[in-house]
Amino acid sequence: MTPATLKIEGTTPFDGDMARKGYALNKMCFSFNSAENRAEFQADEEGYMAKYQLTEPQKAAIRSRQVLALIAAGGNAYYLAKFAGIFGLDMQDIGAQQTGMSKDEFKAKLQAYA
Repeated sequence: MTPATLKIEGTTPFDGDMARKGYALNKMCFSFNSAENRAEFQADEEGYMAKYQLTEPQKAAIRSRQVLALIAAGGNAYYLAKFAGIFGLDMQDIGAQQTGMSKDEFKAKLQAYA
């Protein structure tokens, strides 16, 4: 099995197909580097998503605030962190959500590996 076809249970590899699938979503999330864009999104989420021509599954994932749905819609963790930051979430919050743990449980698991 080549690395390109390697499947890891419970993961969604971010490959070329996912990059193409998530281009608009990731482009929108990248725009959140700007405070002005974050404010525009918060004022009119639907209008902001339409501006980037998100697909219906991408819009549903944004509305749900669920990381796994965002990843399935083509989201890249780096860009999703920018989206999560709007709501005061950090990468540990995202990791906890992905694993079904509380943030404290996730942090304890990370520290156990240190």
